[in-house]
Amino acid sequence: MTNGPADEEDDLPKDSHGQVSESAGGMSRRGFVAGAGLLGLTIPFHSGMPAALASDDALAGKDGLTLLNDWPVNAETPAHLLDDAITPTARHFIRNNGLPPEEVDAAAWTLTVDGLVESPATFSISELRAQFEVVTLALVIECGGNGRAFFDPPVRGEQWTMGAVACSEWTGVRLADVLQRTGVRPGAVYTAHYSADTHPSGEEGRLPISRGVPIAKAMTDNVLVAFAMNGGPLHRHNGAPLRLVVPGWPGSCSQKWLRRIQLRDIVHDGPKMTGKSYRVPRYSVAPGDKVPTEDFEIIERMPVKSLVTSPENGAGAAREVEVRGHAWSGDRTVSAVDLSIDFGKSWMAAELDGPVNPGAWQNWRRSIAFPEAGYYEVWARATDSAGEMQPFAIDWNPKGYLNNTMHRAALRVA
Repeated sequence: MTNGPADEEDDLPKDSHGQVSESAGGMSRRGFVAGAGLLGLTIPFHSGMPAALASDDALAGKDGLTLLNDWPVNAETPAHLLDDAITPTARHFIRNNGLPPEEVDAAAWTLTVDGLVESPATFSISELRAQFEVVTLALVIECGGNGRAFFDPPVRGEQWTMGAVACSEWTGVRLADVLQRTGVRPGAVYTAHYSADTHPSGEEGRLPISRGVPIAKAMTDNVLVAFAMNGGPLHRHNGAPLRLVVPGWPGSCSQKWLRRIQLRDIVHDGPKMTGKSYRVPRYSVAPGDKVPTEDFEIIERMPVKSLVTSPENGAGAAREVEVRGHAWSGDRTVSAVDLSIDFGKSWMAAELDGPVNPGAWQNWRRSIAFPEAGYYEVWARATDSAGEMQPFAIDWNPKGYLNNTMHRAALRVA
């Protein structure tokens, strides 16, 4: 657990030369054998990886999350606790850039839509419910830095392993319907999102984060202005009482404690939209390279990925066991999930469900009979509808984004 602002410029432990310490964890092509995170997974049976579960007020209403930071609160969910087809509210990860508002009155909360719109408007939550179609969708939210802990050399930012992802059911109204009601004026190219959280510094008027998306993304049918989660109220740390849910794109686009949406004639330039935040180099770089800021491009869709949720990594297993998990791929669907128990020498197809709706993850399973007792690793590899397949290892990038290396779970078969 650490203290201090949890933004993308956080410092990791440094060595005597001011460089990020190798002890901070890493993963890359170069560091594949020696790095702390082989194939982007917690080292099986390694006692040094984060395991302490927080039980203080920071995680009230949550179950089993690992606290990475308490100012502001950031916490991830161990993979085996993400086994549900729909992620319970208590097990949805927390990614905060600022401090949640202390007093939240849903009855008095309002959302203003302005900027390049024909008819600027302000809606209460009850007006959103009454004036627009209310829908419930299962939608994936994943932090752009999920898997950052496995880059080598280490990079700054919250050291997520694989648990900064969830697929809960969100209830709200389509952002597209709201924008159509207010009228999108010619020249509008981007949304800008503003929220009620405060910067950890306490500096008045300083926004912790204000991101946006292209108008075309905002107008898709599964981008929601959400006021309920899994049939109940939003959790305080998941954006109560109102938030955006923008599935398939970095979770930072899904602004929490939402107060205002502005339409702009330029790419939004709010905090965490400029510089290197939520951006990757437009070309491959060597691990540790310094990349000019102008050579970074904004992350849009998230890459294809899969997660083994059962059996738990490091568990004992019988000679025959059902292996299961989830797979997702930005705005696409997943067409196949394949598993290997012999370190990639051979692969077997898993049974794969379709998404319950666009933007949801897909559940998969496979009964595996192990040939003999001993140590095994189950590797999972997803392929999406465009033919993109999870890689064995990914290119390093300076901010530690988009780690979608193949997931593996270690088992000791009796």
